[in-house]
Amino acid sequence: MRIDKFLKVSRILKRRTLAQEACDGGRVKVNGRSVKPSCKIKENDIVELGFNSGTVKFRVLQIKETVRKEEAESLYEIIVE
Repeated sequence: MRIDKFLKVSRILKRRTLAQEACDGGRVKVNGRSVKPSCKIKENDIVELGFNSGTVKFRVLQIKETVRKEEAESLYEIIVE
């Protein structure tokens, strides 16, 4: 699955357009490297997403095309350092 679609499906970002802009702006890293919106991710990848207020780091646990709102958090695990 593409990283921009995963960020939208998992509800980390509200819209796919925002996810694409974040990738284009260099604010998304997968396994330590900046990626384009088309980057394919897989389970156990580590993703870092930079915001103005800080960075969120999480591990991809599952990849699904669609999920219900209540199940969205089961797709990833926040990593606290």
